[in-house]
Amino acid sequence: MRAAVCRSYGPPEDLVIEDVPDPVPGPGQLVVRVHAAAVNFPDVLLIAGKYQVKIPVPFIPGSELAGEVVDVGDGTPYRRGQRVSATTPTGAFAEQALLDAGAVAPIPDGADFASAAAFGVTYRTAYHALRSIAEVAQGDWVVILGAAGGVGLAAVDLAVAMKARVLAAASSPEKLELCRRRGAQATVDYDREDLKARIRELTGDAARVVLDPVGGSYAEPALRGLARGGTFITLGYASGSIPSIPLNLVLLKGITIRGMEIRTFMGDRPDDAARDMSELSQMFAAGTIRPHIGARFPLSETPAALRHVAERKVLGKVVIDVA
Repeated sequence: MRAAVCRSYGPPEDLVIEDVPDPVPGPGQLVVRVHAAAVNFPDVLLIAGKYQVKIPVPFIPGSELAGEVVDVGDGTPYRRGQRVSATTPTGAFAEQALLDAGAVAPIPDGADFASAAAFGVTYRTAYHALRSIAEVAQGDWVVILGAAGGVGLAAVDLAVAMKARVLAAASSPEKLELCRRRGAQATVDYDREDLKARIRELTGDAARVVLDPVGGSYAEPALRGLARGGTFITLGYASGSIPSIPLNLVLLKGITIRGMEIRTFMGDRPDDAARDMSELSQMFAAGTIRPHIGARFPLSETPAALRHVAERKVLGKVVIDVA
């Protein structure tokens, strides 16, 4: 089978598209013929050797996929030909993927492979943050940074579905227009406007939650724009810079700063994770939420897909069409 292989840590352009052996399932495993795989910012960090967890090279990157089952091991509750999606630490950017049965879920009728692949990581991250960490309620003002990116736009979709009021912050008119189409009530171009002042103005100084998957220079003014007693949730650092926050702001404003990392959330809070996943699955099956796919690339152009995400050009999700 063909796969994108990381043989040494470096930029996306160092990936090699090559033939590798077809996987063989063991007990409790299955092999999926990948139809679509989605790209996430951590994939860029993994191949650069800069993620929190370092994967030994060589490895096949890619953490979410959708396709059809082509082989099963003993004790696997799936059948050949069944449409499934999966999240996995690595292995999605290939024509076939070897998966543990517990990482796989059936694709509901009415959902295509690309939407199923693009749904998993970003929507789970956003929903855990909104539902379990921030405990967002109807009518709350939620400020979302990087609102047109993968996690950001998922958060816009979900906050709107939760009947919160969304202020979407992004870096171009095109990105902000997409956020408005997805239901954001207010928008801020944080590269051209005063983020702190605009948050206070547009929300009536009532912003209860900030979701920040970007970090960098945007974090502190967004935190300063929070209402007293608000909650700031850090989700990642797509800007490439980890911010330093003056702790006197926490003292003076009585705010809470929380972190949420999907890899550890499920282990730390299994009951909340199971509830969130059940609710998310129901919304996806009902068609209430569907990812916005802003760009698609063939498997042969996987490096270009990763570069597109690395340079923050993406609107919503980037998908690799494998089959």
